[in-house]
Amino acid sequence: MAAPVTQNLVATFFERAAARGDAPFLWAKRDGAYAAWSWRRVAEAVGALSRGLSALGVAAGDRVVLVSENRPEWVVADLAIMAAGAVTVPAYTTNSRDDHAHILGDSGARAAIVSTEALARPLLAAAGSAPELKLIVALEAMSSDAGPVEIHSWDDVIEKGGAMADDVAEKIAAIAPDDLACFIYTSGTGGRPKGVMLSHRAIAYNVYSATDLLSELDLGDEVFLSFLPLSHSYEHTCGLHLPIALGAQIYYAESIETLSANMAEAQPTIMTCVPRLYEVMRARIMSGVSRAGGIKKSLFEAALRLGRKRYETNQLTLTESLMDRLVDKLVRDKVRRRFGGRMKALVSGGAPLNYDVGMFFLALGLPVYQGYGQTEAAPLISCNRKSVNDIASVGPALAGVEARIAEDGEICVRGDMLMAGYWNDAEATAEALRDGWLHTGDIGHIDDAGCIPVPARKTDINVNSCADNIR
Repeated sequence: MAAPVTQNLVATFFERAAARGDAPFLWAKRDGAYAAWSWRRVAEAVGALSRGLSALGVAAGDRVVLVSENRPEWVVADLAIMAAGAVTVPAYTTNSRDDHAHILGDSGARAAIVSTEALARPLLAAAGSAPELKLIVALEAMSSDAGPVEIHSWDDVIEKGGAMADDVAEKIAAIAPDDLACFIYTSGTGGRPKGVMLSHRAIAYNVYSATDLLSELDLGDEVFLSFLPLSHSYEHTCGLHLPIALGAQIYYAESIETLSANMAEAQPTIMTCVPRLYEVMRARIMSGVSRAGGIKKSLFEAALRLGRKRYETNQLTLTESLMDRLVDKLVRDKVRRRFGGRMKALVSGGAPLNYDVGMFFLALGLPVYQGYGQTEAAPLISCNRKSVNDIASVGPALAGVEARIAEDGEICVRGDMLMAGYWNDAEATAEALRDGWLHTGDIGHIDDAGCIPVPARKTDINVNSCADNIR
């Protein structure tokens, strides 16, 4: 199935912005309450920042490192970098000086954008060892010295770009689908971090596959709650470019400690999660149930028992069916309200989801769908869906993704979502991409229903529930 990828990611954004206008797009906390950036406001900021970056010498193909927590300015920066024809290089907010030095040096970044002074310190410490780095754009005032690297204020760059003639549309029209959109670096646990080169086509194709996956959910005015770091390929595609394509709103969660409160405020319909989040939330729910005790605990346990039996056997006795309806009202409705009350899909990825943890939420009436992917596939490969939801598997391959099992059991995939290769690493690229197939390094099989049971690593590297690689 060929995806209708006829444009680039920035063109898609500006199309949606033109259609949505003053409707809310990005929500972030300000003075203790959520405040919205409209589609129009974001589009104007993207245009101004893009022109400002171009005026500072950022040219087509240049790499620009982006260091920021999830916030509306992250989105503006990502889109503006691409609108200038450049390549976004997201970096984790947890990066050390050495991490930044490797990414700046390996990518040959010409510029960097950083949000806070705290995040700027390790970046500035690494700037002296990055000869190609010429400028840094900072959202906050910086007191630290960057040596020969120029530091520019975000507001000044926006103001300068806003006063310039509008040539952004012409540059965007010149961006081909196969031009690079970003480098996303691997964790480096199994060696030096490698820059995964993802094109506009690869990410747009992944968005197309994800939209097909969600098409069974009666999509309308969707609301995403973004919690995972946007520097991760999973959130970058599913928590940013997918909502853009859907014309959806995005709320930014403050922290894991405030996540429950943020869910109640945002009332999201779709959320991407890693297994660790489910583990934490299950522990908190169970702690509350244990404290409550008595009849509340008994009803909760009945909801879990009956929900699990209904999922695993699809057979309840008449008495069980009546009890199931009762606990749906008395127990499950409360749990659903805890997640905002409108959740259509909680998509788990980045690491294997423990069966009992996934079953806990399914039994409580929450639509949890486990998926599988890799950064090298932009990153979605397979996922369960409303019509096929085997929580013991990572679902069938997504629309447009072809999967096969090699003779040694390795999962191999191909499709337009694949990376262009690893930056400056032809040997690793040749090892991962062979005859058009991505060799995932994971072992698995495809069952009679077309689903892929949870894969295992081919090597001794595993992925924990936080989506970190471990030995």
